[in-house]
Amino acid sequence: MAKLPKINVVNASNVHSASLFLFHGSGATGSNFKEWIDILNREELKFPHIKIIYPTAPLQPYTPLHGMQSHVWFDRKSISIEAQEDVQSINSMCITIAELIDKEISDGIPNDKIVVAGFSMGGALSMYLSYRYKLSLAGCCAMSSFLNKNSFVYQHLKNNPEIHAPPLLQFHGVDDKLVPIKWGEECYNNLKELGVNTQFVPLNNVDHELSRIEIQAFKEWLLDILPQKLSD
Repeated sequence: MAKLPKINVVNASNVHSASLFLFHGSGATGSNFKEWIDILNREELKFPHIKIIYPTAPLQPYTPLHGMQSHVWFDRKSISIEAQEDVQSINSMCITIAELIDKEISDGIPNDKIVVAGFSMGGALSMYLSYRYKLSLAGCCAMSSFLNKNSFVYQHLKNNPEIHAPPLLQFHGVDDKLVPIKWGEECYNNLKELGVNTQFVPLNNVDHELSRIEIQAFKEWLLDILPQKLSD
C-alpha cells in the first residue's frame, strides 16, 4: 500500500463538522497546491466548520517521465484518454486515501459531510474515489481532469445502477493544451449517462491551470453542499 510523505491540514476555525480533501496535480505537493489556491483566493482558504486536508503524493516512478520519480497519485501509460488505466497503481492509492477518509469518519465526520476535489491527476483521483471506492461522499470536484476511455469507473457504475453517486462539479480550461477540454467533456457525458449528477463549467482563456473565478465558484458549490449549521 502506498505511503504519503506529508499531509498539510487547515483546521476548521470553529466547530469541525465537515472535511474537504484537496489533491494536487502530478509533480506538485500538497504545500504547492495549498499555496496556489491561497494566492488565487487572496487569503488562506479556510472555513469555520470545514477541515481542509492537502495530502502529498508519494515519490514513485512515472511512465510519462520515462520512469523518473515524481510526486504522483498513480502511474499512467501516457497522458492520453486512449491509454489503458494502471488499475493496480490506482487501487493502491485509493486504498491509502480511503484510510484517511475513514480516519475522518472515526473522528465523527460522516460520509455525507466529506468532499474530495483535485486538479488534473488529483481530480482524476477524486473521481476514482467518488465513483468506485467511496460512493457515499457528499460531493466531488475535478479541475482540468479526465477519466480514460473504458475506465473501470464506468464499468462499475454500469454494473451497479442502483448506486446513488455523489454530485460532480467539473471545471476545464477551454485553452488547455495538456488535457484537452474534449477529454473532460467526454468524461462528463459518460458519467452523466451513468446517472451521476454532473455540472461542467468551461473556463474561457484558461490553459492547464487554476483560475480565480474557478476557486470562487468552487467555494460557492462547496458551501452549498457542506453548509455551516447555526450550531457550528
